[in-house]
Amino acid sequence: MTEPEILTGGINSVLRIGDRVHRPTGPWSPRVHDLLRHLEAAGFTGAPRFHGLTPDGREILDFLPGEVADYPLSPAATSTEALLSAADLLRAYHDATVPLARTAPRDGWQRSAIEPVEVICHGDYAPYNCVMTGDRTTGTFDFDHARPGPRLWDVAYAVYRWAPLTAPGSNDARGSVAEQSARLRLFCDRYGLTDADRAALLPTVVTRLHDMVAFMRARAAAGDPAFAAHLKAGHHRQYLGDAEYLSVRARSARP
Repeated sequence: MTEPEILTGGINSVLRIGDRVHRPTGPWSPRVHDLLRHLEAAGFTGAPRFHGLTPDGREILDFLPGEVADYPLSPAATSTEALLSAADLLRAYHDATVPLARTAPRDGWQRSAIEPVEVICHGDYAPYNCVMTGDRTTGTFDFDHARPGPRLWDVAYAVYRWAPLTAPGSNDARGSVAEQSARLRLFCDRYGLTDADRAALLPTVVTRLHDMVAFMRARAAAGDPAFAAHLKAGHHRQYLGDAEYLSVRARSARP
């Protein structure tokens, strides 16, 4: 019998047993399971398949082979190839969810749906929730924050993490403003973002970061120890500082 392996990273207690992963569930999990079933039926191979529940209620998912980036990011995770393939994967994921988004319930997700609904947003599309094969981004997981919404909501957080759009001197800062802008344009071009969405992108990143901090504070106030630890560590201060930095950039430039 394969011995369980505790997978590190993230805020959940996750076990790997052979080629399966066992994760905790929440009230929103049935919606996520419907999403994963839809992706499998649509032929999207960049997400784990859902294989039911354990007797104690943990979800059973595929283990996606490859490397998962953690901070500080590896040279492979910060490569141009990783950035471009991350944009490819996000676009393919979004396109696969369009039929489901037309009929999916707006309630029952961990986070409320956002109008206009165009796709099922991943909700946390970042290097730490993606699998890499060499320099290529080949899979994504952890759909706990998935919800119906506009493409731009997901793209905004993706470029924040993949460009990355962090203020100089902040944690995880990398590259000059010019280098950030170049990577931002590469991601937008590869994804195929519309001109209208590009004009709204940086303000949406700012809104997205404030929304994330509000969620962290709400979860911590509700007694969630993981989010309380994030606040104690000052993660919210980085996000708010990055939001202010990007507010200034949004007033003077467009990707």
